[in-house]
Amino acid sequence: MHIMAESAPIRAAEAASDPVVPAPARPRSAVSAGVGLVGLAGLLTYLLLARFAPEVAAFLGIDWGDRGPMSGPNSAVASVLACGVPMVLWSVFVDKVHRNPSTGIDWALRRPWRDTLDISLTKLAGLWATWGLIALIYGTMRYYWEGNYAFSMNLLERVAPWLLLVSVPYMLWLDRRMIEPRDGCYQFGRWLIAPGKPVDGRAIGHHLRAWAVKGFFTAFMLSIVPGNFSALVTVPMAEVLANPYLTGIWAINLLYLVDVHIATVGYILTLKPLDAHIRTANPYGMAWVAALVCYPPFILMSGGPLDYQVHGADWGHWLAGHDGLLVLWGAVLVLLTAVYSWATMAFGIRFSNLTHRGIITHGPYAFTRHPAYVAKNLTWWIGALPFLVTAGGWVEAARNVVLLGLVSGIYYWRAKTEEKHLLGDPAYVAYWNWAQAQAPVPRLIAKLTGRARPLVRLEPDARVGPVA
Repeated sequence: MHIMAESAPIRAAEAASDPVVPAPARPRSAVSAGVGLVGLAGLLTYLLLARFAPEVAAFLGIDWGDRGPMSGPNSAVASVLACGVPMVLWSVFVDKVHRNPSTGIDWALRRPWRDTLDISLTKLAGLWATWGLIALIYGTMRYYWEGNYAFSMNLLERVAPWLLLVSVPYMLWLDRRMIEPRDGCYQFGRWLIAPGKPVDGRAIGHHLRAWAVKGFFTAFMLSIVPGNFSALVTVPMAEVLANPYLTGIWAINLLYLVDVHIATVGYILTLKPLDAHIRTANPYGMAWVAALVCYPPFILMSGGPLDYQVHGADWGHWLAGHDGLLVLWGAVLVLLTAVYSWATMAFGIRFSNLTHRGIITHGPYAFTRHPAYVAKNLTWWIGALPFLVTAGGWVEAARNVVLLGLVSGIYYWRAKTEEKHLLGDPAYVAYWNWAQAQAPVPRLIAKLTGRARPLVRLEPDARVGPVA
């Protein structure tokens, strides 16, 4: 429900009679800025090590042979670890996230093993059945065994036995310390092994939605890690610096590497002891549609019906020969991509689509509620220049403009469906109201349009469930 804005005369009268009330402070972010920064430092350090591996080996007196930079897929996986391990260490030893009440863990609690053994075994049944369903989907869909996805499947096949093995002591250890261990995983396991017994259907729905997000996006993120990493490690810097266009493309790819690595870590580390678990997964069907059409195999953009680049060319083609404009254009695109990657960094180990894992208010989220979507769409408009085409005249140009407009509309739709989910949490309501009143971008929009969006109050949705 919206709270109607008061009229200007009433506000003016109150301002004349009441003392000035200071603007509310920006709500505290669920993640500190340090988490993303140490992840960035770890990634860049490993990237330099991989790129200059022969030189490093020679300096250390190691026989490197005729091998070049460490650009293979295994090295790409190591780069994800180099990014993720510092973030975990910072989260635990500096931010001490494991002490947050939102973990649902009481570290002083030490139940006897016999008190939680049945619960843990039930949860293991639910967890392994969930993994089995995901494996069945992977195995059935040929798409997952072709192209870049083949790497994801190969990697998951290798780690699956270890995950099964580690899940047993992890579950037995964690349930002794959980305040309420009978979560959605337990409810799903109970439904499987004890038919007819009462279960919490809403908790089961949350459990399955959360793992659907994790299963879909983890495979996607892992599939794109090796290619971008290899390109950045092996590209000759002389070529990169040859002209402003290639320099800009290299910088943009580096920033996307940061985004992909931190996002991949986020999808992997959905763990309660790190307070990075999925508190709620978006329960609205339209939110899933809006998100999934932006990713393969459902993507509507590249090669799909909303492909806005038919007979098009990017900024490097249209500005060729004009080095000054190339530098300016590249700088703008790099800046926008930096904002996009910064938005991912702000989440630290909690990034993922279609989920609530804590409200982020720092970094670019202090300027606007959706910095990643704003930056990404501006990058497409400025980089693709859809109103310019190499063939087809104004008709193709008009088509591309309309199609990119529809793509931007989908991202606006995504933002609205995400907010519908998050507005069930008082923390997001507080952030939303603060952003409307204090964040620069909403204030600018209000000034340009002559109207401010009304504030909102909390309206819990039964489908969302608890968010703490």
